[in-house]
Amino acid sequence: MVTIRAEIPSDFAAREALLNKAFGVKRMRKTSEKLRKGRLPAQGLAFSAINEKGKLVGTVRLWNIIAGSAGPALLLGPLAVDEKARGAGLGSALMRHALAEAARLGHGAVLLVGDAPYYARFGFAAGVTQSLHLPGPVERARFLGLELSPGALDGAEGLVAASGRLAEAEKAAA
Repeated sequence: MVTIRAEIPSDFAAREALLNKAFGVKRMRKTSEKLRKGRLPAQGLAFSAINEKGKLVGTVRLWNIIAGSAGPALLLGPLAVDEKARGAGLGSALMRHALAEAARLGHGAVLLVGDAPYYARFGFAAGVTQSLHLPGPVERARFLGLELSPGALDGAEGLVAASGRLAEAEKAAA
């Protein structure tokens, strides 16, 4: 039995270990990381999957961005599942949970860089990101988008930029 819940501060070390194991430390050099660096996840959109023993076995976060001329949107990632928990649909459950919560909170669109065949099952496609550009190299076929609100990415063009809460500003306010 796995429970998906909001991420809490005590998840940090386990989440980072899981991400390092799943993607390696080179993950910090990826273009998507440039949009996350120094930022906090979008409010209410960071989730942990916890097994019956209380171990973190999955994670997904969404981040505030500006999708060029389309305006505010979210960037999804990274999504990771512990290798011992794979194959049971946990990644899909995390995705569905995150997307449903983003829609419930009124967000219009989600972008990501990932495996197109995997993310197509959730409605992601490369067509809606055709005229958008990331602040670094990326395989175009892996730059995908999903409209949570119909038309949210219509005519979207330009550079995708970070937005949202700065991590340092949050620390200073505490």
